[in-house]
Order: sequence, then structure tokens, then C-alpha cells
Amino acid sequence: MKRQLILEDGTTFVGEALGSDILTSGEVVFNTGMTGYQEILSDPSYCGQIVTLTYPLIGNYGINREDFETINPSVSGLIVKEACSHPSNFRSEDTIHDYLKARGIPGITGVDTRKLTKKIREFGTMKGAFASVEESPEEVAASLRDEQFSTDQVKKVSTVKPYVVPGRGERIVLVDFGMKHGILREFTKRNSHVTVVPYNTTAEEIMQLKPDGVMLSNGPGDPKDVPEAVEMVQGLLGRIPLFGICLGHQLFALACGADTSKMKFGHRGSNHPVKDIATGRVYMTSQNHGYAVEEDSIKETELQISQYALNDGTVEGLFHPNFSAFSVQYHPESAPGPEDSNGLFDEFLLAVKRDKRRERVVCQSVQI
Repeated sequence: MKRQLILEDGTTFVGEALGSDILTSGEVVFNTGMTGYQEILSDPSYCGQIVTLTYPLIGNYGINREDFETINPSVSGLIVKEACSHPSNFRSEDTIHDYLKARGIPGITGVDTRKLTKKIREFGTMKGAFASVEESPEEVAASLRDEQFSTDQVKKVSTVKPYVVPGRGERIVLVDFGMKHGILREFTKRNSHVTVVPYNTTAEEIMQLKPDGVMLSNGPGDPKDVPEAVEMVQGLLGRIPLFGICLGHQLFALACGADTSKMKFGHRGSNHPVKDIATGRVYMTSQNHGYAVEEDSIKETELQISQYALNDGTVEGLFHPNFSAFSVQYHPESAPGPEDSNGLFDEFLLAVKRDKRRERVVCQSVQI
């Protein structure tokens, strides 16, 4: 069955229907990863977006039960050049078409994803919609230009109630702004006791849980649409070690007085080089974000830049010189992508342990 992808400027792509018959709209973005489509589809950071995968063949190793990053995907759609209908992998349990159909996610295959990606790179991300071939592209485009997309993506993907993933190690509160399960996997591998809390949990509510450290997760959308989270981070700074990833990185920056802005087409892929200023080492990283911290705004804060992107010079890492708090724009848990920066979880837990030792020394000196 034929299907159209129509952009807000009227550009139209005609291909074959993929996945669900439900036709949706969303922000059209692209991801340059060669593999990892299952993790991309289940990453909550793509909430409300239609994802174009630039690699030409998608679905060749199927869908399996182990590689999901969340139970309920929130991506609005998928665009591919060719969808494999007969995957070959010992873990494969489903085709990408059947998975999308079961989850109510529409897609399109057989379109020129190279042309679409070049257009987004030139003009920036834009609104797009799937439509039947009977619909008028002009009318759909006009409707898209008037459409106002939701700004409550974090609310949609965050957990509603707190829950615990028990462990015998450090007690970590993980604030869920659209958390990938890969973050939980990294903490459980290190035997941490993790309490996952909703995005709108206050600083005092978090401190009542007696954590040793707080993790600010990834998530979708504009960080300025979550002012309660900025206030929460401000209430925690200096009281407890903090580590922010992706959206958590941006919220950390805003809480310290820096500014963020929307990027032209963002960073989405598994091969983004990032350079560490202190060591000179370059990491290959997995990224998925459409907003970035403004470098000039950092000069007005106490924050210091620790890492930057080699491709475009954007800020990729921050730390606070006076508090045990740091953040990175990329995904050190990978899933999908390289694991070069996986050691950041160890660095965070070491900072947590150092903070606990200092507390014990203070308590002993007070008793003396």
C-alpha cells in the first residue's frame, strides 16, 4: 500500500506503508547510526519525533526481547530506505514491520532518505506527517504549518510513581525525564541501589530518600519546558553528588545560570567524536539531542567546560568546580553505540564514595 510523507514546506515523498495504519505527525529528524534501530525506536528521547534512519537497510537482524530501552515506545514514526522483511539473526523474534504495527507506530519505506537527510541538514528539522496517497500535499502541509506540537514530552514518558531497583551498593536516586533502561543496567552492574523517581519530584523529596548521589537522566524536548526540574537541581547543588546525561546535562546547565538553544538539526547517531579537555582523549559517543548549552552563557556562571564536540565545537561536558556535580551531553550507557565513555558511571560512583568519606570525617570530628 502506498503512503506519503509530507513536510511542512510541501516537500512530498511517496513510498510503501510500513507498520501501523495510524497516520501521525511529528518533528522529522535523522539518525546516522548503522545499527541500533531497536534501541532508537524505544528511546523515550524521541517522543513526538519521526525518525529517519540514514543507513539504507533497516531490520536485517529483526527485533528481539533484550534490546529495548523502554517498554512503551513513544516515537511518532519511522522513515527508511528499505525495510528487511526476512531478518536473519539467532535472537530475532519479529520483523520491524510487525513490531511497528503491534505498537501503533506508522512508517514509510522505499523513499530517498539521503535526499530527505540533506534537506534537513540544509533547512533544519521540520514538521512532517504521514498521509494516504489520496490526500492533497498542499492541504496537509498547510495544516502542519498551523499545528502546534505538544511541549509536555517529559511528562508523557516519565514514570508516574517512584520504584526501586534494589542493590547492596551506593544509594542512587535516578530522576526519570525519559530514562533509557541502559542507565539502569549500568548501575545494577555496579550493584547500586537505585530509586527511580518522576521528573517533578522536588529536591526535598529526593533528600528524604537519603541518597548517596543523584542521577539526572536523558529525555525529550526543550529543557526550558521543565522549569520544576531546574528548580529541583538548584535545590540539590552542593548537598549531594550529581551526574547529568543529555537532557540532565542541559537542566544542570540551566540550574547553574547558563542558557540553552535549539540546534539546526541536532546530534543523533552513534559515531560523534568528543574531546576531553583535561586528557586530550577523544571518545566516540552515542548522541540524541536537538538542544545544546550555549557556550557564551557559561562564562557568566561558575561552570567549566570539560568536553566539546569535534564536529561542530558544541559543549559536550560540564563540571562545577565547587560542588561534586558534572554532566555530559551524550549517552555513556551507549545502547546503541560505542562504550568508550562507559567509565563515567565509575567516576560518578567514586565521587559518591569520596563524598560519603568526607561526611564520616566531619561527623567524627564533631563527636570529638
